Amino acid sequence: PYAEAPAYTAPAVVYNWTGFYIGGHVGGDWRNNNVFGNNNGRFIAGVQGGADYQFAQSWVVGVEANYSFKVDNNNNNGFAFVAPGGAGLVTNNSNNRGLGSVTARAGWTWGPGLLYVKGGYGFRDKGNNLAVTVAGAPVPFIYNRRQDGYTVGGGLEYLFTQNWSGKLEYQYFNFGRSQFVVGPVALVGLGSFRSDEHTFKAGINYRFNLGGPVVAKY
Repeated sequence: PYAEAPAYTAPAVVYNWTGFYIGGHVGGDWRNNNVFGNNNGRFIAGVQGGADYQFAQSWVVGVEANYSFKVDNNNNNGFAFVAPGGAGLVTNNSNNRGLGSVTARAGWTWGPGLLYVKGGYGFRDKGNNLAVTVAGAPVPFIYNRRQDGYTVGGGLEYLFTQNWSGKLEYQYFNFGRSQFVVGPVALVGLGSFRSDEHTFKAGINYRFNLGGPVVAKY
């Protein structure tokens, strides 16, 4: 007897995140530190690269390094304070060139989507040209400002093809607390202040996939 052949069904594609990647990003950077009055957002652009490994079908772990250049990074501002010798003034010409990080990341994937968290080492470039005057006269000072800290964040990445992906990401940088010291004492009325930054980025990656797409077998 004649039996009709079953209709053809294309095999399902299971996306593979395992492999190395490089890419670029653009976004914005905001500071919590408003001592200098420069906590307005700034435009950033940068590069990233890393490697991922997918296991147990739905889980991905990896490492990533990235650096963000602060495009509009010049600020000329300052603030007044009270010191033992009288009223004083701090002037600041800020030229912070960028932020970078080296992090681990882990995420959960469903097909072409990846929801992930990340965390690790964060750093920033030096770039503050500061001057302190008390009663109109220049005074020597120390600005305790850390350039190393930690970072945490998370985001969503999506595979448009097996080799190209796009992502949206938030990243928080914490550099501890900063302080001005004139002579043996900290500036009166100022004390220490928090020094941290927030970034939001949109990026694109080219992925050197090691295994290619995995096709489900029937």
